[in-house]
Amino acid sequence: MSIEFKKVSDFNRGILFDLLKDTYSFDCRYEQSCNADWQVFDNFFFDNLQIADKYGFITTLNDEAIGFVSWDPRNMPEYVEIGHNCIASKHKSNGYGKIQLQEAVNRITQNDVRKIIVTTNNDLIPAQRMYESVGFTIYQKRENQNIAEFVGEHIDYVYFC
Repeated sequence: MSIEFKKVSDFNRGILFDLLKDTYSFDCRYEQSCNADWQVFDNFFFDNLQIADKYGFITTLNDEAIGFVSWDPRNMPEYVEIGHNCIASKHKSNGYGKIQLQEAVNRITQNDVRKIIVTTNNDLIPAQRMYESVGFTIYQKRENQNIAEFVGEHIDYVYFC
């Protein structure tokens, strides 16, 4: 097993979209609701590789892309918000998400930031456990206002640096 964290620019356009689509394939509502946003995100990062390589990375296992994480630094030093953080379906439940998240936290905290925030859905129990295992704590729960097809809450987590 050889986990490495590689630059987004080492990959072809579409890899981020494909990883997101695969990660959320367990519930077709995610793709139906987020497909266009995922494509916009992939295009933005590949149109701005200097941003992609500084504020995200792709996790590989034996040179296969198995996940990625990205973050938004625009509110530094007050906080950084983790955006996408995903692991491909066939590699879930092996601890790779936690390894990836810890690497992201390590990189973010090198920038003199006060806190890191991330949001997940209340139905994504493995994601909640992963965030908590790395040291994130629940800041608040709030109704999902964005995606009408989803019932339930968003959970906002915070990690104090």
